[in-house]
Amino acid sequence: QLQIVESGGGLVHPGESLTLSCATSGFTLSHTVEDYVLGWFRQAPGKERDGVSIMSRSGIDTYYIDSVKGRFTASRDNARNTAFLHISSVTPDDTGDYFCAASPYQFSLSIYATRPDLFRHWGQGTHVTVSS
Repeated sequence: QLQIVESGGGLVHPGESLTLSCATSGFTLSHTVEDYVLGWFRQAPGKERDGVSIMSRSGIDTYYIDSVKGRFTASRDNARNTAFLHISSVTPDDTGDYFCAASPYQFSLSIYATRPDLFRHWGQGTHVTVSS
């Protein structure tokens, strides 16, 4: 059973940076982390969960929604079964719960951002509060 644990959230001040981590485990010999597309989702208070960044299985390709381009950098280290989301110049709009998720399907990366149903495995999330 694939397991996902996010970490790195907390209280940050506007303009600061932070990096979230996504640790995955529970793989088998026939299924490794490279069999999964990984995505980062954000759920702001009172709003729906939205995809912000999607990483291809190899990590070579990454998709970002327009509103986070230039500030969010997603990456994955398949050798360590870990993914990261670096957020620079945070704003109060970045406040929310951040989730890491894994999808076994293969589509164009942009599709995943609006299709959380494509992700079969989710972490519990890590909360980020941006406040002065």
